Amino acid sequence: MTGSPGVWRSLTAACHQILSFLLCVSVLILVIPVTLQIFSRFTAIIPHYIWTEEMARFLFVWMVMIGAMVGVRESAHFDVDLWSHKSPRLTAGINLISRFAILVFALTFLFAGWEFTLFGWNRISELAELPLWMIHIAWPLTGFVWIVFLGEQVVDDFRTLAGGQG
Repeated sequence: MTGSPGVWRSLTAACHQILSFLLCVSVLILVIPVTLQIFSRFTAIIPHYIWTEEMARFLFVWMVMIGAMVGVRESAHFDVDLWSHKSPRLTAGINLISRFAILVFALTFLFAGWEFTLFGWNRISELAELPLWMIHIAWPLTGFVWIVFLGEQVVDDFRTLAGGQG
């Protein structure tokens, strides 16, 4: 692909940058409730906050899901290199098989995650009293973003298979 990247690639690149930033922020924010939990167990100075455990769990869920989104965009998932020197077309073909498997998981996350979100729509968490849909929506959102990122990668793989550059 020559010239400017185009609207689709610009949007996915911007989405990737935002997700990478949110991933860093979620890790930094996760440190706060976990630190409060640790210090409250060993000192009497800090009161024993119950909500910190729930908040840490919710932040951890989002951190994992955002990390999974970034991982798909960067093709950072587990990869086994069967052939050390394979042609670009063979690599593209193998990548398409891998991306199809990821697509199956993405569709599962999207549709089952939507049901999961609807299940938690009118429920609240016990301690922080947060609406549970705010946590459950991470699954369908992850599936959707995976599909968006996979679309870009599949186009590149098909271009490589067709003899063009990916």
